[in-house]
Amino acid sequence: MGHVSSIEVLEDRCVGCTLCVKACLYDAIEMVDGVAVIKDNCTLCGACVEPCKFDAIILRKEHREEEGVDIGDFKGVWVVAEQRNGEVHDVSYELLGRGRDLANARGAALGAVLLGSKLGDAAGALIEHGADVVYVVDDPALEHYLDEPYANAVAALIQKHKPEIVLTGATAVGRSLIPRVAIQVRAGLTADCTALDIDDEKGLLLQTRPAFGGNIMATIVCPNHRPQMATVRHKVMTALEPDPAREGEIVLEKLPTKLFETKTEFVEFVKDATSTINIADADIIVSGGRGLGGPENFEMLKSLADAVGGAVGASRAAVDAGWIPYSHQVGQTGKTVQPKLYIACGISGAVQHLAGMQSSDVIVAINKDPDAPIFKMATYGVVGDVFEVVPALTKKLAAEFS
Repeated sequence: MGHVSSIEVLEDRCVGCTLCVKACLYDAIEMVDGVAVIKDNCTLCGACVEPCKFDAIILRKEHREEEGVDIGDFKGVWVVAEQRNGEVHDVSYELLGRGRDLANARGAALGAVLLGSKLGDAAGALIEHGADVVYVVDDPALEHYLDEPYANAVAALIQKHKPEIVLTGATAVGRSLIPRVAIQVRAGLTADCTALDIDDEKGLLLQTRPAFGGNIMATIVCPNHRPQMATVRHKVMTALEPDPAREGEIVLEKLPTKLFETKTEFVEFVKDATSTINIADADIIVSGGRGLGGPENFEMLKSLADAVGGAVGASRAAVDAGWIPYSHQVGQTGKTVQPKLYIACGISGAVQHLAGMQSSDVIVAINKDPDAPIFKMATYGVVGDVFEVVPALTKKLAAEFS
């Protein structure tokens, strides 16, 4: 079922009391010649209806059947794979790992969608990592990621094949792509999931994500629309070991060139020159927070990271202060990491930061505040001045690793 809503002001009943104007949370009502007028930015929330003592505002909510949509027609689990220059992003393999479990629970096939140009062996790699079917759109117009053509292509494939579940990574590309697809196929979308499961009773996708700043975990279902769509952060799922002997089907899809039309143009891809190691892939991460006091002190962390072959991370406070680029941010609004060793320097341990690094194998916290929340999460804690501890640690580890 779909929902159709409308709102109307009955001019013969409106007395110009302005109670509705005061009740509107979005500044979407104005008085014109003593009569309330609803503006275009109205969200149809209904907050103005009850305060009106003269029943001059009517909010109508009707139901209508979605034309030609039967959720029983949808079957299968899809992963929209992300690639650059023919190299598949690790998050896609991680999603195939979890997607395999979901597909088995639903008694369905696990599919992958691969878009690009000159894709090489990328489709085969997806099959090795668990996909039963790979739908490939290989076209020069898709050589570089652009929102409109990629979203149009994925939406067209969904409308053609009708998968029950569609997953993609919560990367910069995934976060830009999949909401556009959801709008086109008229489906809901749950972002930044940390867990996915199947409801045994109804067969629905259980989509769990942090809510209210990470203070609670919400599980979301989509009972009435298909496909059920979700994005998942890098490093929260586990990829299957690739099996070169695994067999699958590669389906070459030919889509109308009109779908690839776009108002934007790819100019160039600029790599972050400040980081030689992607923190999402690093086995060792040395992160700094507000306790470092300024951007110049991140050089101290870089020396420690270099000594152990690691990468430099940061808390949101350090990034917001302009001390280090956003690409280094760890946390709920940054990157989720899962290194073997995470060294937190001058980080108090806000819940949003902990959400991004709590899966690290070993956590070492260095902070002069013995009551800092980070110590509750840490495997080892050092209560001390980072400007004394870190240089000493760097000197010792440099000697060990040399």
